[in-house]
Amino acid sequence: MASTWTDSLGVALTGEDAPARAADWARAAERAGLASLWIVEDYFNPGAFALAGVAAAVTERIVVGLGVVNPYTRHPAMIAMETSALAGIAPGRVVLGLGSSNRRWIEEQMGVAFEAPLVGLGECVTIVRRLLGGERLDFAGERFRLAGVQLDCAPKAEVPIVLGVKGPRALRLAGAMADGVLCSILASPAHVRRVRAAAGARPGFVIAAYVPVLIDDDAARARDAMRPLLARYLGVLHGQSILADAGFSAARTQHFRDALLDGEDAGQAIDDDMMDAFAAAGTPADCRRQLRRFAEAGLDALVAIVPKAADLESQIARIGTELAPAWRAMRCR
Repeated sequence: MASTWTDSLGVALTGEDAPARAADWARAAERAGLASLWIVEDYFNPGAFALAGVAAAVTERIVVGLGVVNPYTRHPAMIAMETSALAGIAPGRVVLGLGSSNRRWIEEQMGVAFEAPLVGLGECVTIVRRLLGGERLDFAGERFRLAGVQLDCAPKAEVPIVLGVKGPRALRLAGAMADGVLCSILASPAHVRRVRAAAGARPGFVIAAYVPVLIDDDAARARDAMRPLLARYLGVLHGQSILADAGFSAARTQHFRDALLDGEDAGQAIDDDMMDAFAAAGTPADCRRQLRRFAEAGLDALVAIVPKAADLESQIARIGTELAPAWRAMRCR
């Protein structure tokens, strides 16, 4: 691989404009010298593999990450097929993120039984890795069964697999089976430390995280633009361990959950502690100080999530110029 996905910062291509703008954003990320771009498959956003294919086709160096897809809406054999096709477009430039998603999307909204998520995820990793390795596979697990399945065209280069997981058992699974962990948005430096310890990170095991980033020469304007994004995800992740790691109890985030359910923006309730725990927003110097906290916590790969109110292409250029060189220096530890 000409460039690894931890060489520099990464960026997520998100939002309702992603299908129309993915090619432009991917080219911009490569021009900016970023190491990776990631497609977030939150339901019911645009599908990850189509957007990843566009990004892969218009770039030559940058790594394309899928973060994350699950074995409920796609059978592991189908995940292997799609990943193999993507790896054929961008040989040696694909990272596959796998996760269990959540009961609300899978069972409550789509009617797919959300059973034994850790078992299913572990079997998915095994199946996908072996199929991508070119094996003809017979597999009989608790969740999945395959008989004589083999990809017609397996990738020539290995595809790293990272797991989007948070809990202790799932992190142990990642440490045992995967090449790394992709932490959810609102992963604080404290959460990164817990993930590294719980996964038993070995040499070469990568800890990555989605981190909200917004650069503006006016620090107050940047922080104001970041508040709605943080408020939304504090509502989504209310009561979860990822927030407790940063010192925010369920009582502290209940307001954000209530606002989310009521369709309201609770951004004005985001205080400085919350902003500093979860995001890098402000002047370039402010952002570099925040990134240093993540680097010191042991984060290997930081993937920027830019609020939709900002122009993503211009932010990509600034991230590449004003943050990426500093991140590379921080990571040389």
